[in-house]
Amino acid sequence: MRKIRLILVAVLAAQCLGAPAPLDGVWRSQGWGFVYSVRDTDWQAFEVTGTTCVAANKAKRLASDASGIEATFRARNGDVFSIVGDGDRDHKWITTPTGLTRIQIERIAMLPSACTPPTANTPLGNFDVFTQTFAEQYISFDLRHVNWERLVAEQRGRVTAHTTPAELFETLSSMIKPLTDIHTGIEAPNLKREFDAPMRPGSDRVVHGNIDRFAKTGRRQLAAVTDRRYLHGPTVHFCRGEWQYGMADDGIGYLRILEFVDYGRGGYEADVRALNRALDQIFADRTLRGLVIDVRLSFGGDDRLGLAIAARLSDREYIGYSIQARSDPSVPNRYTPPQPVMVRPSKKPIFGGQVVELIGPITMSAAETFTQALIGRTPRVLRIGENTQGVFCDILGRHLPNGWNFGLPNAVYRTQEGTAFDVLGIPADISVPVFRDDDIAAGRDPAMDAALQSLNRRK
Repeated sequence: MRKIRLILVAVLAAQCLGAPAPLDGVWRSQGWGFVYSVRDTDWQAFEVTGTTCVAANKAKRLASDASGIEATFRARNGDVFSIVGDGDRDHKWITTPTGLTRIQIERIAMLPSACTPPTANTPLGNFDVFTQTFAEQYISFDLRHVNWERLVAEQRGRVTAHTTPAELFETLSSMIKPLTDIHTGIEAPNLKREFDAPMRPGSDRVVHGNIDRFAKTGRRQLAAVTDRRYLHGPTVHFCRGEWQYGMADDGIGYLRILEFVDYGRGGYEADVRALNRALDQIFADRTLRGLVIDVRLSFGGDDRLGLAIAARLSDREYIGYSIQARSDPSVPNRYTPPQPVMVRPSKKPIFGGQVVELIGPITMSAAETFTQALIGRTPRVLRIGENTQGVFCDILGRHLPNGWNFGLPNAVYRTQEGTAFDVLGIPADISVPVFRDDDIAAGRDPAMDAALQSLNRRK
């Protein structure tokens, strides 16, 4: 299964409370579904719902003299996070060096009754953790037209003390399959099995079946159509091949982004250095008057890299999007206060000219948050193609009592006006079919035609 990221790592951080007297006790996150027990330098995280509880990660406090930081912790996987206060001993914030948002926590009197003891490792216990977590955290049941309560009622009666692990895996997988949400999935290491929910209906028109095969060969075949017909000379590869750049009409650059990850060797900082080296070279071309950014074949990655690209395309600060997590287990449309994610102009040279973005149904995840981060840019970015996939939130990673992992999206990403694009995707300004079979057979790319026409009109 795609690596289930424990959301924001900050959540992981959030699980890492454990400090001296001011932090000793029990804390609950606002949204996210976590409770933390802190004693001296140790913390213990619990993944909770209204009726279930699973013991999760542990961490140890580190020595820290940073100003404004009450405590810093390191989780067992090496992730570091901090606890920040605002003058209130019963309310704190969890932050991480890499997270886009922070998580508010509040002191509570004791562990929930479901945690004493935690949910048992039985077929029904595992079923209840899985289904109740989705009920309290998942964001799109209504948009995806899935009656989760009815589905749970139908399946729960089929789970007994004699249900085998293989049977349970099939049951849980079948329940999330109708969501067609690629940010949901389940992994059973002891069975050596994993299941990822399929993409939104209609996406297969581009992928044609196996997503792994499409990633290896299908994308290359589609990219070749655009390259042969519209680019003058060979493409230049940047960022370990994840970027492909060439020149189209006079003064119009074309940048295809396949992923928002693994641009360098050494994590995020290395990725940003590689990204900036590539843009330094591209923007050094004094004849560049327009730019086509093509994310129709992008599988996503790290949201922060999309923000770093946007920072090289604007000379002013603006809100890229705001993130809100579900905050009420029983009311699906209640969320935590919005936390704005800013696009801040880079100190490096920027390109402030006309930009057209090509989007489509395979534009997903971090490619979509990048697209959303460009909405507030001036001059405005024109989008051409079809609606994006409609999955924005990082995956909230969870555990079952039997050691299996599962994940789901629990937050929405909104524009400055409050619009979210989950499920339906971000729409194009100019609607053009993306990678139709007859266009591919004829060696044409109507979306690229439209992009060049638009940029040539705006000389």
